[in-house]
Amino acid sequence: MKTWILIFFACVMAFPVCAQDKSFYDFTVQTIGGKPLSLSEFKGKKVLVVNVASKCGLTPQYKQLQELYDKYGKENFVIVGFPANNFGRQEPGTNEEIQEFCTLNYGVTFPMMGKISVKGDDIAPLYGWLTRKNENGKQDAEVTWNFQKFLIDENGNWAGVFEPKTLPTAPELVRWIEE
Repeated sequence: MKTWILIFFACVMAFPVCAQDKSFYDFTVQTIGGKPLSLSEFKGKKVLVVNVASKCGLTPQYKQLQELYDKYGKENFVIVGFPANNFGRQEPGTNEEIQEFCTLNYGVTFPMMGKISVKGDDIAPLYGWLTRKNENGKQDAEVTWNFQKFLIDENGNWAGVFEPKTLPTAPELVRWIEE
């Protein structure tokens, strides 16, 4: 009987490890143009995932995100923007309007995805993985506002998170890119 209890306990303890088998590369998302994009296309690159909004006090971060992409994007680094309307309805536009806004106002050339939900009952599967330790294997990290930054390493693993007010050009973020 004790053996069965130990086996049961071992199986229960091992379950969360099995649930963490997914990586960033296992997700497919929609581009802002409506085409499917397998995130496995970014294998071998560090990825900065950012939920963005056009009518937020932090919207000027688009400029710094683009500067970061201009400087490091040709190497093994990419920024992926996910418009979301979860905070104060600060991203009310359509994908087309969002793309036009980003291009005209900030010259955005880094990959932009279609508008999603980054929290709540309708959270996008990728953001479920980014924000839940039982899915990413590292840390719970609820999205607190627009422009929260998630770090993904070259192997598709969750590597960290920066709060929305942390500038894209912050030394600690740049250090991670350059490592």
